[in-house]
Amino acid sequence: MIDLNGKRALVTGASRGIGAAIALALAESGADIAFTYQHAAEKADEVAQAIHGVGRRAVAIQADSADPDAITRAVSEAVSALGGLDILVNSAAIGHSGLIADLDVAEYQKLMDVNVRAPVLFAKAAIPHLSARGRIISIGSGLGERVPFPGVTAYAMSKAALTSFTRGLSRELGPQGITVNLVQPGSVDTDANPADGPAADFQRSLTSLGRFAKPSEIANAVVFLASPAASVITGTTLTADAGAIA
Repeated sequence: MIDLNGKRALVTGASRGIGAAIALALAESGADIAFTYQHAAEKADEVAQAIHGVGRRAVAIQADSADPDAITRAVSEAVSALGGLDILVNSAAIGHSGLIADLDVAEYQKLMDVNVRAPVLFAKAAIPHLSARGRIISIGSGLGERVPFPGVTAYAMSKAALTSFTRGLSRELGPQGITVNLVQPGSVDTDANPADGPAADFQRSLTSLGRFAKPSEIANAVVFLASPAASVITGTTLTADAGAIA
C-alpha cells in the first residue's frame, strides 16, 4: 500500500472519469485533495463525498481550464484550503474529432487552451507552492505518440505537446527535487468513451490485452508516480494503454 499521508494534491478536471478516479485513489492513499470542475457541480459533490468517506479532506473548486484567471484562482484556493501543495495532477482535457480540412478555428483554439495552455499555467501557478520532492503529473494520451486512424489529428497534437512540456519542466524543477512525469492512457471506459460504444470493438482490436482500461487503473499509475517509490523517475512517460502502441 502506497502511503501518501500528509500530502496535499490538486487534481484538475476531477468531477468524473479519469480525473475523479485519480482524486479518489490519491485520497485512499492518504492525501488531502483539492480538485477542479467546470460545470458538473453534482458530480463534483459526489467525488468530494467519496473522498470524505475515506477520511480525507476534499475541496471542490469551480474553474474553467480555458480561463487563465480561473487557473490562478484555483491554485490559490487549493493552497489556502490545504495549507500548501505537494502534488499537481493535470487531468482536465477536452476531446476533438474531425479532419484538419474541416477544422473550426475557434474549436481548435479552445482545444489548445485546455489541453496545452492549462497544464502550463497550472504548473506556473503551483510551482512556487510545491514542497521539496513535489510532483507534477500530467495525463496525456497514447494518441500523442501514435495516430492509428484519421480524424484525431488536432487532439493528438495537443497531447503530444505534453511530452516536451514534461521533459523540459523536469529539467527546470530537478534542482528543487520536484519530479515531472506524464501518464499516457489508451482507451479507458468512461462516459466520454464507453467500452460498449460504437467504436469500442475497433479500439479493443488495437490493444494487446483486448480490452479497455478502467479509470482506476490509470489512477494507479498516477499514485505510483506521486509516491516515494518513484523518487528517481522524472521527465518520462508511463504508458497505460493495454498495449495499443506496443
